Amino acid sequence: MQIVSALVSVVGGLTVSFLIYLGLNFIVGKTNTKWNRRLLPYVFIGPILVLLLGFLVYPTIRTVILSFVDTTNDKFAGFGNYVSLFTSGDFLSTLLNNLLWILVVPAVTVAIGLGVATLADRLGPKREKTFKSIIFLPMAISFVAAATMWRFIYTYDPPGQPQTGLLNAIWTGITHGDPVPWITIDAGRFNDFLLMIVVIWLNAGYAMVLLSAAVKGVPEETIEAARIDGAKDRQIFFRVIVPQIQGTIVAVFVTVLIGVMKIFDIVFAMTGGTYNTNVLGVEFINQFFNFGNPGKASAVVVILMVAVIPVIVYQVRNYRKQEVLR
Repeated sequence: MQIVSALVSVVGGLTVSFLIYLGLNFIVGKTNTKWNRRLLPYVFIGPILVLLLGFLVYPTIRTVILSFVDTTNDKFAGFGNYVSLFTSGDFLSTLLNNLLWILVVPAVTVAIGLGVATLADRLGPKREKTFKSIIFLPMAISFVAAATMWRFIYTYDPPGQPQTGLLNAIWTGITHGDPVPWITIDAGRFNDFLLMIVVIWLNAGYAMVLLSAAVKGVPEETIEAARIDGAKDRQIFFRVIVPQIQGTIVAVFVTVLIGVMKIFDIVFAMTGGTYNTNVLGVEFINQFFNFGNPGKASAVVVILMVAVIPVIVYQVRNYRKQEVLR
């Protein structure tokens, strides 16, 4: 029954969209040539603009307004929600967690992707495809499914019992010591880094694919010229290849960075933000659903939007710059 409902929704949605565009195109076609040229572009972008206004712009404005409201009595509270958040030790710890994610995950993901893209290129066509397919395979897994898999890897069973967690099975087998509750270790935010591994594992294939295409696009003449000049492999990589694919590196870095800034699924599914692993995405859920405070929840969203907007602006400018250089 669910499959039928899904098929009806997809077919119905496509049919309605087609009829809307067909009707608008018919109406515009009835106008004179001058107005036809002016109106025709809006036939195609008009419905999209309406959807953006209805599902993106209006909710954003509504969220900003709600962040200045005291939701206990529906009165204007000014910056009260923001002051309450930034004077909370738990929220400052959440911001620190987000900062750690931003500093670690994009850099490590790009480094692994670039390393795999470069080294796999030397394996030969068949082995290269096999190796890259293995690295890219996690991209087919959803974040929640990946979190579930890695929870089994980090699972802790009390000493004296069989260890169902892969990591503890290896640990106890090698050291013959007690199992370790990996996810609950918040000393030095160790468990935060364990969660980061999951996201790096998921995104390394994405980085590898884009960077591999960029590496293969580097003109062979420049590499041969560097070899003739006596440059070693390391010098060729850092002084010839990397500068020529810098645009792709930045694009991949920023894309992963934006995803990491709003990270939610992995943390929520693995720890729920407990054990000092909370992030802004999970904090929103806690404030809205668990604490029943839409004002603070909206303030959290606004803080996240303010943090993401400069990165998006930089990304757009970088794309435009790349288009001009081409």
